Formats: sequence, C-alpha cells, structure tokens
Amino acid sequence: MLRAYAKINLGLLILEKRSDGYHNIETVFHKIDLFDEIEFSKSSTISVQSSSDAAPGDEMNTCYKAARLLQEYLGVNDGVRISIIKNIPVGAGLGGGSSDAATVLRELPKFWNQTVDGETLLKFALQLGSDVPFFLGNSSALGKGRGEALEYFDLDVPYSILLCNPNIHVSTVWAYKNITPNNSPRSKNLKDILLKGMQKPLQLVHGLRNDFEPIVFHEYPEVMRVKEAMLRGGAVFASMSGSGSSVHGFFSEADSAAEVSRLLKSRGYKTFLTRPHFKP
Repeated sequence: MLRAYAKINLGLLILEKRSDGYHNIETVFHKIDLFDEIEFSKSSTISVQSSSDAAPGDEMNTCYKAARLLQEYLGVNDGVRISIIKNIPVGAGLGGGSSDAATVLRELPKFWNQTVDGETLLKFALQLGSDVPFFLGNSSALGKGRGEALEYFDLDVPYSILLCNPNIHVSTVWAYKNITPNNSPRSKNLKDILLKGMQKPLQLVHGLRNDFEPIVFHEYPEVMRVKEAMLRGGAVFASMSGSGSSVHGFFSEADSAAEVSRLLKSRGYKTFLTRPHFKP
C-alpha cells in the first residue's frame, strides 16, 4: 500500500495575477503525518475506485488523468485499477488529490515495469495541477510562480502540529477569484523566516501570513474560530492552510495539542496530530 501524504502551507503570499489567469505566489509546502492509501491492481483498462464520494471516481479524477498520461507516453497496452482509501479531507487545502496524482506518476511506471525520467514526470505533474510537482519530492519546499518553481530544503519542525478541518469546503476557484494580491515589501523570504522560527516562534508570528485568511474568515467565520481556539489553547503559531478550510497550529507541549484536539473534536471537527520532527 502506497502512502500519499498531505501538505500544509507555511505562509502563502499572493503576489500578482498573471496573464495566463493564474497567480504568482510564494509559499512553503510541508508534509504532515496524514496520508491517503493507494493500491494498484492489474486490469485491462484504467479505473479509479475511491473510498470517498467527494472524490471523483471517473475520468475527472487526477489519478486517472495521471495514469492516462503515462499510458500514452509509454505506449503500454496494460491498464490499472487504482484503489484509494481517502484519509485526507477533500477540498480542505491539504493537497490530497495532488498528492495522490503525484504518487501515481512516481509509482505506476514501476508497476508496469517501465521507467520515466524526472523531467517528464515534472512536465506531467504541472499539467495535472500547480501543487502536484511538490509531491514528487521528499522534503519541504519553497514554492514560487504558480507553486511549481520549487526549492527543496530540509525543515525539521520541533513542534507538535495539530491540524483541524472544520468540515467546511472552500472552493479554490472562489478564493482566487476574490483575492486581492498583496505584494507588500519584506526583508526575508518564507524559507528564511521558517528556518529561524523553528527556534524562535515569534519569527513565525511576525513573519508569516496567509493572504487568503481575511476573505475566508469573513465568509466562513468558523474557520477563524478554529485558529483562535488553537492560539488560546497554547499554540505558539497557527494559520489556515492553502485556500482553506483547514487550520494548523504548532504546539511546544504535546499535552496542550491533545487537549485542543479533544475540544475541536467535541465540535464535530476532524483533527490530526503530527509528532515533532516528523519525516515521511
């Protein structure tokens, strides 16, 4: 069984709208201990079976599209049945579909006894989505451009990371349509802020921001209340991830993270804990 890990965005700056309709951004992608499980089995055709009704199980699924790209590129006649156990909430800013697609791109050629070079995999990943290229790598990454211009680096997080999804779906299309780019001057990039902030969390508080928070908090105030609950409960830093609706918090004390997790679960929300120094 293959693991496709979720990501959180540590800072997300929306810099400008591009001529192609996308936005230039700056963010740091970081994987957490939450993953979908993917299994391949032999088949004469390509098909996808998902445990979640919220994820498409037909040609619209990014895993199907990834498999089709590989099949056409390699010229193979074999198909594959892709079975996905969805543990990552859908539409929660955690990159579950992108991570699943990247796992298919990376692992399916081996299932077919084929190989594909990294440059081609990267090209296919970008066709599938702006977040997909990140998941081809193994470490954290500073992402620029659409998110595909990546600088991988090792980020050791010494905090317990509490993730909460308040069962709210925030449309990424809606979020980008309503965002106003904020290219205010700053002296350091997000990578530098994070590396220093692992020892001095005030660097995170003062240096990181998610530009989607104001519009999402206005439209979905319950997301804001999740962030507030984490900060009241002892998080040294908390932020929404991606375009929402999930929120993550860094806790120096594991007991505090567990207590806030219980509180948020009592509201009917999903919570996930990642231990300090976690590596996929």
